[in-house]
Amino acid sequence: MRFERHFPIAAAAAAALTLAACGGQSISGIRADEPTLGKADAPVEMIEYASTSCGHCASFNNNTFHAFKEKHIDTGEVRYTMREIAIDSFAKATFVLARCVAPDKYYPVVDAVFRAQTALIQSPNPAEGIKQIGLSAGLTEEQYTKCLADDAAFKALDERVARNGKDGIEATPTFFLNGKKMPFSAEVTMETLSKAVADAKKK
Repeated sequence: MRFERHFPIAAAAAAALTLAACGGQSISGIRADEPTLGKADAPVEMIEYASTSCGHCASFNNNTFHAFKEKHIDTGEVRYTMREIAIDSFAKATFVLARCVAPDKYYPVVDAVFRAQTALIQSPNPAEGIKQIGLSAGLTEEQYTKCLADDAAFKALDERVARNGKDGIEATPTFFLNGKKMPFSAEVTMETLSKAVADAKKK
């Protein structure tokens, strides 16, 4: 299968995705098939619903997440996962790519996509930039081509996204801490997240 079938050159807009709300505000905990960061027995479980084509998600990753990780995840306070929301070809291709690399490279690939998001989306040949991210993460060109031609991988992603979309998500990024949804904010601050972590630990 040709790569362009999943990732046409006219890729996604960088604006935050707005999704149709469905379901309630109660969500399941971290699932076995979700890449995680942090200790399994951390007192706070944080789930971020995000898309690699979402501009606000990229802003959070690039400006806030790494400091949050150092303060709350690396210290054993928070266990974190990202739930994939992908309703456009750019997000689908990059999330599938992140699943093709070694498990410990999933978040570095997502980080690389977020940091290059604007350049990739504005590029006349975004596929080349995406490929370079895959190669930098350890894939060979043959592995990269096979990854982005894998119908089963795209089907699995679509199933995860459909499952995630049942959790009442109206926009990205959306955060849940110990199952409780944080009020949506396009630009989530470190102060707000740290307070939410402290509150979650009390309950």
